[in-house]
Amino acid sequence: MTENLPPGLALAWGVQPVQRRGPKPALSVDRIVATGIEFGDRQGFEAISLQKIAAHFGVSTNALYRYVRSKDELIVLVHDKAVGLPPALPSGWREAATAWVKAQVQLYAERPWLLDVPIRGAPVTPNLLRWVEAILQALAETGLSQHDNLGCLVLLDGYARNYASLARQLGASDNTPVQAEQVGRFLVPRLIEDGYPMLTALYTNQEYEDGLDDDLEFGLTRILDGIQVLIGA
Repeated sequence: MTENLPPGLALAWGVQPVQRRGPKPALSVDRIVATGIEFGDRQGFEAISLQKIAAHFGVSTNALYRYVRSKDELIVLVHDKAVGLPPALPSGWREAATAWVKAQVQLYAERPWLLDVPIRGAPVTPNLLRWVEAILQALAETGLSQHDNLGCLVLLDGYARNYASLARQLGASDNTPVQAEQVGRFLVPRLIEDGYPMLTALYTNQEYEDGLDDDLEFGLTRILDGIQVLIGA
């Protein structure tokens, strides 16, 4: 029944393989997944491996194959568990979409390694589908078609992911911020001389900076405005 399913799908939904006779298992899928999440939280995505988890429990890697068949399966299970359930969304599709995007951005801020999990298709595991279900229920009141609502979902999800990725990279950067006074003093005369009038004005007015500030709200509002236009059409 589950042989041809993608790795981790059956286990994610609680469908366990038929147990062979023998001694009671010393570990469990839940313990293995929880350890994988712990490694991700402490050391990043690359630390989530069957070898490291096996060493943590003092068993061989082969011993873990009794519970998890492959690294791909492990990542699927760890990803779904780490994402958790979405928050309760407020009424009103705009308010709900805003809360949904902000919740994703917060999740990525708390567990940035989730951004490194490969995307290999549409969500199919329980918690990921809860996030999908939540936003689709909110968008249902727009009156748009299911196809358009899915498109809105992809747009909102991509925006949250891109924003979180940018925030992560800026937070990890050791470079001097581009709005620093000394950088401006160096660049402005060169921008004037070489013909960058728009950037000259931005630097002069201290508008060109590498902080995110209100960029989340600005971009999200433009997306929601676009959806509103689609609804009106």
